[in-house]
Amino acid sequence: MSFSGMIKEELSEHYAKARHCNLAELSAFVRMSGEFAEDKKGRCIIRFHTENFAVARKCFTLLQKTFNIGTGIAIRRNMAKGSASYDIYAKGKELLAVRNAMVQAVCCKRAYIRGAFITAGSMSDPSKSYHFEIVCNTWEEADHLKTMINSFDMEAKIVGRKKTYVVYLKEGSQIVDILNVMEAHVALLELENVRIMKEMRNSVNRKVNCETANINKTVSAAVRQMEDIKYIRDTIGFDKLPEGLKDVALTRLTYPEATLKELGGLLENPIGKSGVNHRLRKLSDIAVKLRE
Repeated sequence: MSFSGMIKEELSEHYAKARHCNLAELSAFVRMSGEFAEDKKGRCIIRFHTENFAVARKCFTLLQKTFNIGTGIAIRRNMAKGSASYDIYAKGKELLAVRNAMVQAVCCKRAYIRGAFITAGSMSDPSKSYHFEIVCNTWEEADHLKTMINSFDMEAKIVGRKKTYVVYLKEGSQIVDILNVMEAHVALLELENVRIMKEMRNSVNRKVNCETANINKTVSAAVRQMEDIKYIRDTIGFDKLPEGLKDVALTRLTYPEATLKELGGLLENPIGKSGVNHRLRKLSDIAVKLRE
């Protein structure tokens, strides 16, 4: 099962205790993937469509728990693809409470966002990338949902995609927050584990890359030093060099792989790392002048 499917499976088992929260969640279901209508007698009609059995089951259960009315469900199977779709139908004046649901309390906003994601949302595999989105049919619905999400101190954005509008989050920390808002706590813990492992791998890779760069830099410097020293030896010889520079040149030729610190300890008159580096720079300057 995909990570997105795992979240929906968890949320489909979550039922709010308060009736007003159930109304908010049902409102999101219908607005994202259904429609409201009205018959000649003024009774509200709800139609809802989904291809996810867990989502259909939750919508059906919410209607049964919240209203004492008849609810129909039709199942259509695509034999070629081996899949099924579910259409839920309910009618009654009581359903006006769903269409007119006031989503203002924090708990109701949580329920609405949860219903919107279950119905029209998806999330990428966090081991590859961080991307959370909910697809809305109209700009007004997308803007309404974005405002609701951002009321929880997040920065959701909207992008147009064909004939729909997508409300999305791309930062890992904000996706953790939205999972917490929807009360998908199992998925949240799983995401945090993935984030920790990714951060550890990234940290190790950064250290390895840094160490590799330092090694390459050191090797390149040592190669240049050897070339300069050999050039001096083959042109004017070491006897014309000051004693300190001659000592460093001969020691470097003898120990080409030694670090600057090790090189300083191997001299006849040992000196520190900075002293060795200073003498090697002088040798480099001499080689440059000789080449010119």
